[in-house]
Amino acid sequence: MTTPPDTTPLPDGSVPIKLLHDRVLAHVDDGEGDRRSSGGILIPATAQVGRRLAWARVVATGPHVRTIEVGDQVLFDPENHPEVELQGLDYVLLRERDIHALAAARVADGAPGLYL
Repeated sequence: MTTPPDTTPLPDGSVPIKLLHDRVLAHVDDGEGDRRSSGGILIPATAQVGRRLAWARVVATGPHVRTIEVGDQVLFDPENHPEVELQGLDYVLLRERDIHALAAARVADGAPGLYL
């Protein structure tokens, strides 16, 4: 019987896993619970919400990912993307081309921090 590999997240939040090709592994914030609209209206967690894009934090990337780095926030469509559980945490597996936007702290002087 073989023991599964240790995929415990590192202190920086990254996951010690090697992805292939242009794959991106991201951790989606739970986002469960009540929310407030920008106008202050309480939206219960049970409210039906239409199709929305979701933000996730990148924890690992494959060798052919060109733009995205570990720690970036990415915007993607959560429909039809495989999910995986590692060490009790849920992650989503994406391809770089499936990511719609990138929010990164690493920006050049004068450049915006959000790429659409």
